Amino acid sequence: MEQPALRPPAPLDLAASPCADALRAELIARWAEPHRRYHTTAHLAAVLTAIEPLAGHAADPRAVRLAAWFHDAVYEGRAGWDEERSAQLAQARLAACGAPDGLVREVARLVRVTASHTYEPGDADAAVLCDADLSVLGGEWAAYAAYARAVRQEYRHVPDELFRAGRAQVLRRLLDRPHLYGTAAGRALWEARARENLTGELASLG
Repeated sequence: MEQPALRPPAPLDLAASPCADALRAELIARWAEPHRRYHTTAHLAAVLTAIEPLAGHAADPRAVRLAAWFHDAVYEGRAGWDEERSAQLAQARLAACGAPDGLVREVARLVRVTASHTYEPGDADAAVLCDADLSVLGGEWAAYAAYARAVRQEYRHVPDELFRAGRAQVLRRLLDRPHLYGTAAGRALWEARARENLTGELASLG
């Protein structure tokens, strides 16, 4: 079932200008594209919301929030390619709006990190962004199950057998991590339930 398209709760963290207004409108339109089922404005809103209890862990919360806006702004279901194109979009659009070079580079770097959700120890900004992006794993089972169904719909072009094998591999890889979340706050909020949810979905795949 398609998630409802919700208007993101946070503003785009740029100085007020016609360029910033136009960029926000463009990003919302991208996240609302009709082919999306999970990577929708509802997901964007959820990530932006999840960042807030973690923001104290970030070195640059502004860069993290902007990276959330861009992290799947380009989405065609092509792992790695989507994140790279999204990072390139961030570089072009933020520079055009006059964002400082350092901020532009950091936002693009963080967007690229979301391709694998792996980063160096001590990378606080990446930890906050990835924890927020994966917060859906630690929700109530009904919400998690809706997420899993939406992901399947985004890969509806993949035959069931291939999807189940690929999805099982992803779930095992996540469960093999010492921690799913890189911040102490993220682990306290979502770790235990996320492992229960992942284990439950893996069992359902056979």
